[in-house]
Amino acid sequence: MKCFVYRSRRRPDAYLFVPARDDFSEVPDGLLELFGRMELALELELSPRRRLAAAEASEVLRCLREQGYFLQMPPQHGRMM
Repeated sequence: MKCFVYRSRRRPDAYLFVPARDDFSEVPDGLLELFGRMELALELELSPRRRLAAAEASEVLRCLREQGYFLQMPPQHGRMM
């Protein structure tokens, strides 16, 4: 499946995956507002075997098929005391 990945300019390390270039019709308005202005970061062919840095490709594919987008947020790091 062809996939387009957009980077948030407002939220560092936040990425939005969509199945069609510049098509955010399935992304909730509230999420688009939080995400802010974005730029195309990557275009790729996604398959269940594809290795991704911060997400399982099978989960990204499932979300793209079921809800029309996948949101990747930066990992939460616990505080060390």
